[in-house]
Amino acid sequence: MRPLTIRMHASDNVAIVANHGGLPAGTVLDSGLTLKDRVPQGHKVALCDLPAQSAVLRYGIPIGYALQDIAAGSWVHERLLAMPAARGLDHLPMATVKPEPLPELEGYTFEGYRNADGSVGTRNILAITTTVQCVSGVVSFAVQRIKAELLPQFANVDDVVGLEHSYGCGVAIDADGAEIPIRTLRNISLNPNFGGEVMVVSLGCEKLQPERLMPPGAIPINDQRGEALDVVCLQDEGHVGFMSMVEHIMATAQRHLTRLNQRRRETVPASELVVGVQCGGSDAFSGVTANPAVGFCTDLLVRAGASVMFSEVTEVRDGIDQLTSRASSPEVAQAMVREMAWYDAYLARGRVDRSANTTPGNKQGGLSNIVEKAMGSIVKSGTAPISGVLSPGEKLRQKGLIYAATPASDFICGTLQLAAGMNLHVFTTGRGTPYGLAEVPVIKVATRTDLARRWHDLMDINAGTIADGDKTIEEVGWEMFHLMLDVASGRHKTWAEHWKLHNALVLFNPAPVT
Repeated sequence: MRPLTIRMHASDNVAIVANHGGLPAGTVLDSGLTLKDRVPQGHKVALCDLPAQSAVLRYGIPIGYALQDIAAGSWVHERLLAMPAARGLDHLPMATVKPEPLPELEGYTFEGYRNADGSVGTRNILAITTTVQCVSGVVSFAVQRIKAELLPQFANVDDVVGLEHSYGCGVAIDADGAEIPIRTLRNISLNPNFGGEVMVVSLGCEKLQPERLMPPGAIPINDQRGEALDVVCLQDEGHVGFMSMVEHIMATAQRHLTRLNQRRRETVPASELVVGVQCGGSDAFSGVTANPAVGFCTDLLVRAGASVMFSEVTEVRDGIDQLTSRASSPEVAQAMVREMAWYDAYLARGRVDRSANTTPGNKQGGLSNIVEKAMGSIVKSGTAPISGVLSPGEKLRQKGLIYAATPASDFICGTLQLAAGMNLHVFTTGRGTPYGLAEVPVIKVATRTDLARRWHDLMDINAGTIADGDKTIEEVGWEMFHLMLDVASGRHKTWAEHWKLHNALVLFNPAPVT
């Protein structure tokens, strides 16, 4: 294959090498430039001489400043760059971009489960909520028996999952910030994929009592049942031995399974999709292939009237001016600033800054720092106006493109998007990760063809075809859109579903642990 480099913006003075395996020193590029160093795939090459202290431009913005003179044709890596200071949160452009409205996308539907509260599920799952980590072992044992002995009797129920976590006791439950994990767990229990069937397993002595987790009015009353909160308390005197606890959980689960089994899919508009987008194990191709394709698909979903959430505060922080300018109103822009400021203060309390975000794998994949990573992350959000902002753990109550503030951790971000009401998840990766969620289908998108080839039974879409020149961003975006409708309808299972791969839920808890 001839030498391939990708330049993201006309003003960029670096480009990334697209060839699998990189390019050796002495390679002559189409421009006539000769490489002075071997440059690995995804890493940057200087397109001109870069004097010390000069800006290194990618995506049309400075991603760093040269620590020494860098000759044209040289490999530009993180050790040669000083990271720019974080953009201040004052004097930002507020709701200044007013794009022409995109035409509505009509006529697209999927087969989903309509809930009593009006939401729509893409799966029909019994979720067993836990109030405290102490009960996780018992619940896990019971879930395995339910799957083996009860679930086969209920053909219309997809799965049974235990909502296990590490919260509930040994924490300062009344401290500032404690409301975040509590509302997160509450709202996950009400995710559309669970059909309004709330079942709770409690130990009995924990700080997070069931009534605090699910106060009166938290659960939409289902006409098919009389009770508002169904709790199995392991410390109840009626339990004699371990198996009596398990049998109680199974008997309670059977009632909920019976009701869930009555649900049927029905044709609903694509506007009922609530999609969370996220990236993990990112590389320099994330912002070239997979994330732009997700961004194009995001625009399609917004045109269809759906809800799309993008997140990961640290991975958009350096593009805050891009986001506030796209806000639908000054109030939405100010809400984004509020979330960035809160997270800045949170990191400062831990005596770390945003530079701690990039991993060794990110750097091996060509990302020099969080600034470069952020520019590639933001493009998942497409071009639509940002119509709302969610704080961590809050429930989504509007359509359009939403900024859901979360940490960048894959597991915490996925957990918080579940709490917001996500019924379908899209996850892009360049280095590769077997990430999955038991509660919602996860569509995995590879940034490179080599990853898609090696992980052929883990990746659902190969966006590397964009870098290869075989497909356009738009073509992969439409492919993703149609796959979403098939997955949401249950016509197609993702690889993560096929292998039953899922990560544990991680509740974001900024409050002290006692």
